[in-house]
Amino acid sequence: MKISFHGANQDVTGSCHLLECNGTKILIDCGMFQGGRELEEENAEPFGFEPEEIDFVLLTHAHLDHCGRLPLLVKRGFKGEIITTSATRELARLVMVDAAHLQEEEALHRSRHPKSNHNHHNKSTEISPLYVLVDAFRTMDFFGRTVHYHQPFQLTETISVTFYDAGHILGSASIYISAVEDNIKKTILFSGDIGNSGRPLLNDPETPAEVDYVVMETTYGDRLHRSFSDSVNELYHAIEHTINHGGNVIIPTFALERTQEILYFLNRGIEQQQLSSSTQVFLDSPMAISATQIFERHPALFRESIKQLFDSKKDPFQLPGLHFSRETADSIAINRIQSGAVIMAGSGMCTGGRVRHHLQHGLSRSECAVVFVGYASQGTLARRIIDGAKTVRIFNEELPVRANIYTINGFSAHADQAELVNWHKKIKNIKGTFLVHGDFKVMQTFKQLIAGKVDVPEKNQIFNL
Repeated sequence: MKISFHGANQDVTGSCHLLECNGTKILIDCGMFQGGRELEEENAEPFGFEPEEIDFVLLTHAHLDHCGRLPLLVKRGFKGEIITTSATRELARLVMVDAAHLQEEEALHRSRHPKSNHNHHNKSTEISPLYVLVDAFRTMDFFGRTVHYHQPFQLTETISVTFYDAGHILGSASIYISAVEDNIKKTILFSGDIGNSGRPLLNDPETPAEVDYVVMETTYGDRLHRSFSDSVNELYHAIEHTINHGGNVIIPTFALERTQEILYFLNRGIEQQQLSSSTQVFLDSPMAISATQIFERHPALFRESIKQLFDSKKDPFQLPGLHFSRETADSIAINRIQSGAVIMAGSGMCTGGRVRHHLQHGLSRSECAVVFVGYASQGTLARRIIDGAKTVRIFNEELPVRANIYTINGFSAHADQAELVNWHKKIKNIKGTFLVHGDFKVMQTFKQLIAGKVDVPEKNQIFNL
């Protein structure tokens, strides 16, 4: 049995790991490298393996940095089966179609507006997107079996697979693989992204009792999150304070999980009279609207208390002043509202989507607020604002940053350092751990905190297990 690493190595995005056993090639995730690089060289480079040789893809969850290069895999010759949970299948379709659409738009925009400092004789330069809509739709043809948590299934005669609830986003899983090779049983667990315990919507992350090898994410391996209740209270304070001072609140939001969690807390804040019942909330993201509808179709995947709400016909994501803005005209109309609006718009790192238009209107107004509720990679617009930039460039306009900036990291869908250590400790008899999905310095810190042999793989590095 051997494993090789082809993404998210000493880096936070681009998850992609290849397991080879008894002649079968299994890819775990095939994600996009993110951080303003969606169309850049890294995503377009060869995978480090031949796509047509891959027999199966096991998909941990539907975030772009885990599923975003699947259409490229198909485009380059993959003919195998993609296996995941039913919720991940629905959400991944949404994410891949959205990514294809954005890439087509971006390629068209760049072709029409080449950098003016060179090629000025050339009226337009042809820029190719990584993949297009038809590639994303075609990828869905390769999705085969859907999996239920805890129910083992045979991948081949000698390889069996079990998905465990990772508690990260709806349908997310840690994937346990058991294989018999030369009459010896070997087991390996791919953590996927690990969620937080005690969160209101999803169940706590699970692990099998014992495993030989663990491939583990370390996104927040060097820090602790603020307490969840403090984070919720700060969100309420930011909204009330801003609305009382005549401004709007802009929340750059990730369409999956974060949006639904914030909607849930806005709903609860109004119910508990911590927010005004007249609060107007605009969900300005077609993708987040669709994702919320997918969430509503899978009540069985939530915590017991949320399931009961659905059973009693109470939708935890619906609140009195909620407006869905699917059409571009609706989105533009929001910017005519000068005060009293909570505007939730994609993308969470402000690398694209409609949020940049709202920032263009609100960032320079001292009575407004921007509330960041998620991770922002280096090099993204969100990170520049969080790091205290006095001015930022949006749509070729240099804008002063005068709005109040809040960074509320307690909403992260990723486990923090203490939760990650605890997750690892629950698994018995680990022979080796491979750290992925984190900055190199973070991994070096985290490595000291867990027991046993720990490797920090480089890109395309191969290990024999």
